[in-house]
Amino acid sequence: MSLNLDLIRQQFPSLNRPDIFFDNPGGTQIARPSLDRINRYLIESNANHEGAFATSIASDAVLDEAHRAMADFYNAASPEEIVFGNNMTTITLHISRSISREWKEGDEIVVTRLDHDANVTPWVLAAQDRGVKVNWVDFDVEEGTLNLDDLQKALERKPKLLAVGYASNSLGTINPIKKIIDMAHAAGSLVYIDAVQYAPHGPIDVQKLDCDFLISSSYKFFGTHAGILYGKRDLLEKLFAYKVRPATNKLPGKFETGTQNHEGIAGVLGAIEYFEWVGKEFGGEFTEGLAGESYLGRRLELKKALTAIHAYEYELARSLLSTLASVPGLRLYGLADVRRLDERVATFSFRIKDLHPRAVAEKLAQEGIYVWDGHYYAINVSERLGVEEHGGMVRVGAAHYNTLDEIARFGEVLKKISGE
Repeated sequence: MSLNLDLIRQQFPSLNRPDIFFDNPGGTQIARPSLDRINRYLIESNANHEGAFATSIASDAVLDEAHRAMADFYNAASPEEIVFGNNMTTITLHISRSISREWKEGDEIVVTRLDHDANVTPWVLAAQDRGVKVNWVDFDVEEGTLNLDDLQKALERKPKLLAVGYASNSLGTINPIKKIIDMAHAAGSLVYIDAVQYAPHGPIDVQKLDCDFLISSSYKFFGTHAGILYGKRDLLEKLFAYKVRPATNKLPGKFETGTQNHEGIAGVLGAIEYFEWVGKEFGGEFTEGLAGESYLGRRLELKKALTAIHAYEYELARSLLSTLASVPGLRLYGLADVRRLDERVATFSFRIKDLHPRAVAEKLAQEGIYVWDGHYYAINVSERLGVEEHGGMVRVGAAHYNTLDEIARFGEVLKKISGE
């Protein structure tokens, strides 16, 4: 394993406690560089936008650097293609109004049953407002993988937009996102990618993907509660922005309405600086694998970091899969084939016998192991699997600061719960 977990965990102050954080798909712990950026911003540059005085000038410099950092993280062509907002849901509800202004009655769009509701309902609501038909793409209930035949049939209807996730926050499935984008573009459709679940686990390259829009939330990748949207510049420039009159008409400001959460955006910058540190410390062996790419400077360090993290988490996923398979009466939902670990992140959902998921989560919490239960806002998944009316599922998700020892302890407690 390429990561030094002692050094990694020292970067997370909240890990200085005996509890085991497997609630990561709902929000990771915050890295020290993100905390440092928040504190430094509030002490040294706490001011509103575009003032003539020192703290406002310093504030704008931090915000500009955060846009550049996220452009590097996504490998976007320009910082002007990066839009900050409260969270993924709020930004998507906002931008869906702008995108849907171009739709006409009788048009169609496509959403999937594998997605988090934040990449479903905003589009369904916009479609209702515009008289647009919504077509649904199903997933394989045994494997938890998107039905690409369903998708192809839906795309043959030439929809205006396809909303799809990079990875499932419920079942952990990584969609073949480049293939999906190419399919959609061949049909003339725009593509809106929810990368919230994928972003902490592997490198993202929006230029290579050729996606039209992609969004993630930094509290899922060791930063603050903020959402960050990428959009192709030509699309963002022509889209109508719902904003007040004094606000700029330039990118990205025309979509960043009102006064933003400046200290939160500073924290996003800190999260990116944490990844950069990981790349410099532990990404050396991955340089060769990225040699054919055009990454330079911070972009190279970020890709090395996420590649190293992905490799380590592969081993965590293997251990979690083996552990869950050893628990009597446990049913895992989604991909369970160890030979297909490269098609998922280390997020697993399950049920144990007839135990209610909340009861299982409570018993784990009593042992200092934190997991989620329910539908995690991926309500179409739990409904499709037939578990929604029975409390959903229990979800465990590893991040790169988790250890194999923590997984072993988790397995011991699960077996105890199963035997009760």
